[in-house]
Amino acid sequence: MLVFLVRRVLGAIVILLVISAITFLLFFAVPGNEVAALSCGKVCTPALIDEIRRSLGLDQPIWQQYLTYLGGIFAGRMIGSQMCDAPCFGYSFVNKQPVFQTVADRLPVTLSLAIGATVLFLVFGVGLGMLAALRKGKIADKLAMGFALIAGSMQIYVLAPFLLYAFVYSTDWLPRPHYVSFFESPVDWAVGLILPWICLAFIFMAYYARLTRSAMVDVLSEDYIRTVRAKGLSTWQVYFKHAFRGAMSPIATILGLDIAGLLAGAIITETSFSLIGVGQLAVNSVVSSDLPMMMGVVMLASAAVVIANIIVDVVYAAIDPRIKVTA
Repeated sequence: MLVFLVRRVLGAIVILLVISAITFLLFFAVPGNEVAALSCGKVCTPALIDEIRRSLGLDQPIWQQYLTYLGGIFAGRMIGSQMCDAPCFGYSFVNKQPVFQTVADRLPVTLSLAIGATVLFLVFGVGLGMLAALRKGKIADKLAMGFALIAGSMQIYVLAPFLLYAFVYSTDWLPRPHYVSFFESPVDWAVGLILPWICLAFIFMAYYARLTRSAMVDVLSEDYIRTVRAKGLSTWQVYFKHAFRGAMSPIATILGLDIAGLLAGAIITETSFSLIGVGQLAVNSVVSSDLPMMMGVVMLASAAVVIANIIVDVVYAAIDPRIKVTA
């Protein structure tokens, strides 16, 4: 297991370095004068643009700029007359604040949204799929898959206004979605995010219900399940102790791939519910052409996807004994 983890971590570092290089090159595909003009706002003069280009290091070769940027992430760097402490991803063109600190301030909102939605769509999606597989061909199966088909056709920007109208504006059953730190009040944290969780989890839940049903039906037809049944185990023992574990392998694999989709869904969800998270920050950065902030958000999302896939690989090996983690 240790060798497997070391290899996966080293591979993740290489992947993140490649992503950082590609992102940096895309960033500096914008001419240096235009980048400087974005940074100085409406009071630009040729002399001020030249000064900003020097302070940002835009007068250096691109490879040297990239090494400086990379070194700043680990050791910090000087930007103009200011010292940007590690991890330094630069300063925002809009608010002149460190990119890392700005993203870190927004990160708890997005993490809370993603974690809560993941728990919901796994619990209800997998549960619905297992029920459908257990009642294959019966009315419960048809109802569950019919509901999954309808849910999978919904869109976040359609579902969000409906949930707000039904539970906030017309009934006052719930307060308007907002963020409260989990450590400050777990109850208020959950109440403030329950509608965004439902909205983001709804489409994923439908997909995982269909995926779980398909995986369970396949596993239940395997020879080893027939052997287990022949030993006289009850239906619930066969279903939960043996079949469920085998069916979780493809679900764990797809979950790792869906992290990127979950982050993309978080952008729309945060915007729909006016939550101040990394998703909304990404949208605002694109609108305002805040290039350093855009780079920071891309690197954060890339790191989240890579780390999530490492965790999924470990879980995959734990739930499926046929997988050798040293391979």
